[in-house]
Amino acid sequence: MSLLIGDIVITAARTAPGALAATLGPDALTFRDLDVAADRAANALTGLGVRRGDTVLWCAGPTLRSLAAFVACARVGAVFAPVNPALPGAERDRIRSYADPRLVLSDVEFTGPVLPPATLDEGAPGFTVPRPLCDTDPHILYLTSGSTGTPKGALVSHRASWLRAAPGGGTFTAGLRGDGGVVCTFPLYHYGGWHYVMEAWQHRTAVHLVRRADAADMIDVVQRRRPTALYCIPAVWERLLEPEHRRADLRSLQHADTGTSSVAADLVERIKARLPGTTTTILYGSTEAGRMAALHDWDLDRKPGSVGRPATPNALWLDASGEVCTSGPAVMNGYLGAAPLDGVYRSGDLGRLDEDGYLYLTGRNREVIRTGGESVGPAEVEHALRDLPGIVDVAVVGLPDPRWGELVCAVVVLPPGAAAPTVDDVRAHVNGRLASHQRPRRVAVVDAIPRTPATGQIQRSRLRDLLQRPSP
Repeated sequence: MSLLIGDIVITAARTAPGALAATLGPDALTFRDLDVAADRAANALTGLGVRRGDTVLWCAGPTLRSLAAFVACARVGAVFAPVNPALPGAERDRIRSYADPRLVLSDVEFTGPVLPPATLDEGAPGFTVPRPLCDTDPHILYLTSGSTGTPKGALVSHRASWLRAAPGGGTFTAGLRGDGGVVCTFPLYHYGGWHYVMEAWQHRTAVHLVRRADAADMIDVVQRRRPTALYCIPAVWERLLEPEHRRADLRSLQHADTGTSSVAADLVERIKARLPGTTTTILYGSTEAGRMAALHDWDLDRKPGSVGRPATPNALWLDASGEVCTSGPAVMNGYLGAAPLDGVYRSGDLGRLDEDGYLYLTGRNREVIRTGGESVGPAEVEHALRDLPGIVDVAVVGLPDPRWGELVCAVVVLPPGAAAPTVDDVRAHVNGRLASHQRPRRVAVVDAIPRTPATGQIQRSRLRDLLQRPSP
């Protein structure tokens, strides 16, 4: 049996043709609608010369049309490459040059020819999928910025995506209770967005898209569509949990998940208080490997600070340096333009496994702070500081120091008018939880911690640059 992404919608359209497949605001598609639209788009693509192995670059604002384009590429055997339309023009052009697409469909400008996304509506109905397609071929290219600032794309195969999103292998491992669907708070140029699209369809239920991950849009979709499940990164949950939204009706939710990395215990407590009766799973994963570990609801109190046990279908282990490594059928094929992956994805994350096999993240190998001959993982220090009284947000970075090599610096965001904690306050707070060399020796105050827009991960290099910038 081949695990082809295009077949997910074919199966759903046969099994539940009238069921909702997707919504965006007042607009909706059934699985029958989506199947027909995907066939039209596939015929349009082939008429434009797109063949198996070609890349189609898609750059458009939120629209249900993107779903048909995604499925159509999978049926043709082309690689779908979604790009953030809000990127500066020069960056979009760099990505175009790197991806070398056969076709660009965009509602924003590029240097070079593009076609409007509506072009795919013009295809004829009925499409015969060319056989054989191979499920180990890449079907999607997830584009990010590499460590040098140049574009970097992860090529993920049909089989890997299918297994990541399969019932029992995706994020909702216990299954989805009810058929209200899943809210997707990620944009559809990000792995998280397409993962939740595919996972909803694997469960033959709807994915409810939002135009932006703000509280108003999320509340609107929950009250309008009555979904069963919602996943938000911690920063997005904070928006939803603001006091002014406490009267919003979120009672349809049965799953209230979070993650991408370690999560503060107090956030989980506040989710539980706001949404009693829901289950919460903390998920750890990556574009390159999918879900890597999960801490389920029943383990939240027993393993605070953990991101859970290694998740199927991949294997997970730590190498001699403590770096989190994974291999298996859900790992990407490799990066575009680079050698194929050797079977092992090295995450760059550092961690430790406890006696029960639960993973705790301690930092990044390129973010490790070297102080006085010792190594300090910033994530572990951040976890110990998250409940420091009187702060809104916290990050930890290493700053150059002639005596220590680097100093561990706690960078905090304060509420208006609050006094900054002293170094003594911070060190006393973590006494007994961190070794002496891990305790911060400097405290800095900033207006906001720089984070990646889609996943909320701390941009440590930007933060270090900000702290080391000369005062005007």
